[in-house]
Amino acid sequence: MDPVDFAAALTRDPQAAPYPVRCDATAAAVFAVVAAVLALTIDDGRRPDALGWALLLAAHVPLAWRRKAPMPVLIAVVACVAPYHALDYMHLAPIPASMTALYTVASTGRAKRTVIVGLAVTSVTLTVQLFVNPHQLVELLKNSGWVIAMLIFGASIRLYRQLVAGVVERAEREAERKVAEERLRIARDLHDLLAHSITLIGVQTSVAAHVLVADPDRLDREALVRALDGISETCRDARAEVRTTLDVLRAAPEGPLPDLASLPDLVRSSGADLTVRTGDAKVPAAVGAAAYRIVQESLTNAVRHGGRDAAVRVDVGLADEVLTVRVTDDGTAPGGTGGSGYGILGMRERARSVGGTLSAGPRAGGGFEVTAALPLSVREVAA
Repeated sequence: MDPVDFAAALTRDPQAAPYPVRCDATAAAVFAVVAAVLALTIDDGRRPDALGWALLLAAHVPLAWRRKAPMPVLIAVVACVAPYHALDYMHLAPIPASMTALYTVASTGRAKRTVIVGLAVTSVTLTVQLFVNPHQLVELLKNSGWVIAMLIFGASIRLYRQLVAGVVERAEREAERKVAEERLRIARDLHDLLAHSITLIGVQTSVAAHVLVADPDRLDREALVRALDGISETCRDARAEVRTTLDVLRAAPEGPLPDLASLPDLVRSSGADLTVRTGDAKVPAAVGAAAYRIVQESLTNAVRHGGRDAAVRVDVGLADEVLTVRVTDDGTAPGGTGGSGYGILGMRERARSVGGTLSAGPRAGGGFEVTAALPLSVREVAA
């Protein structure tokens, strides 16, 4: 299994995994085959007869629902395994099924339930072993140790999942807080910028209306013209100020609003390979700027986490009026290009601002990949 997939399986909530019954039924069938092979090949008790086979195979059936109902499954498994051991059938065969049921209870329940289950199962195990082999004290301790070890392992996995979930939740809250603060800052800037101009327009409009209705017979045309000119000039100033503010928010501090034409210089400075296939299509400025910023952040992460020797490729194309951006790296350096998560969140916000989508994560063959789809017809997207 790939290390990334293994880590994801450990941290994922087992009860939220896709197709749990189907996966657990497959595992139960594999355990049943292993148990049958052990029962036929290893001499650790008498060979199962018809009753022994029925108990052995029946102990594996409940495992198909182990993540749906851990405690009932454990009870059902113990109900089949206990008489199986009491009749001195081959003792090693049902061990995989028993340990799986114990692990599931420990990894999905609270510590109190795990302790109670451990005491109960250990008591049943000792009782059965004393009944079958009363003189094998070492065997009794060994079986009890396996039960306790499996419960401790399951409880450790549960605590690890809780720790990772807490870290991820705190990181998401922090990222959301930073995004909210940035939005509030932009809102304040735009408010401060427009409040004065809108107030002036309101005052000048009131003056013009007063001139028109105060004394129509003695209309002061010069005063009306001055008021209308003032409104027009205020609108031009406000429009220029808004445009300047948006350029500052979207562009780098040292230059104007970037676009796809600026990509070669950006990519060349990082040593990455670039392929652009957009033809003569006209890409809106906002979409081009979003693509530029996504590539810029991806290259920054690649250099930061993979070093200057990281092999990075940038592909920009056009399909069905959608600009696609794909940035991949080879993942040879430890850490990948995932970053702290805030850069990825910012890229997603950048894609959403033009009505697009973005995904980022490890590649199946190793490395990291960022993929964005940005429609050329910019849509207004609700936050």
